[in-house]
Amino acid sequence: MQAFMDALNVFVIDAAAQWWVYPVLLVCCFVDGFFPPIPSESVVVALAALAVSSGAPNLWLVALVAAAGAIAGDNVAFLIGRKVGTRGFRWSQRPRVISAFAWARKELDRRGALLILSARYIPVGRVAVNMTAGATGFDQRKFVFFSVIAGISWSAYSVAIGALAGQWFHDHSLVAAGIAIVLALLLGVLVDHGLKLAYRRRARKARRAAEAAAAERGQADGMPGDAREDASAA
Repeated sequence: MQAFMDALNVFVIDAAAQWWVYPVLLVCCFVDGFFPPIPSESVVVALAALAVSSGAPNLWLVALVAAAGAIAGDNVAFLIGRKVGTRGFRWSQRPRVISAFAWARKELDRRGALLILSARYIPVGRVAVNMTAGATGFDQRKFVFFSVIAGISWSAYSVAIGALAGQWFHDHSLVAAGIAIVLALLLGVLVDHGLKLAYRRRARKARRAAEAAAAERGQADGMPGDAREDASAA
């Protein structure tokens, strides 16, 4: 068993040092921008872990290629949303995806910039947000700007997770890659739930503020004319 693990470890390290790793990484990050089943985070963090633990591939190239693929993929999702809408694919009819699109449509009207930046960290969420942004006529120049910031920060975040795992398990490259993938998945779930909780909290505050304003208007409308004038003067 130990001999098999050693051989597998050598195979993975040798594969990570090949030139074709970078085009594969680029394609994964690009396609994941508009097709959620592609696990680009797992590929990025695994390669980053291998880069730190074994010296290959080049960590800076991994970060650069991942950012470029993510930015391009997000903008393709925006264009698909603008041309086709959010219901033109079979996978977009799944209940979870439909719910994500409904959430994105509501939140884009309130805080578009923040949503585009934060949704990059949520696999299904980023596709829903970016396609919805295109379908609802969000300004394309603004979207490109925000998508560049989101892609670079997401790449740095993913590479940092992989590098941390690679540092922890420096002598076990395969274990480092596996731990990095699990860590990225766990953090992704936490980010997803954290953002949803934050948005719900803000929505409750906004609803309460609107109800309070409506109550005040109702009270003002119920006052006699002289009382309203006195309240205004005060």
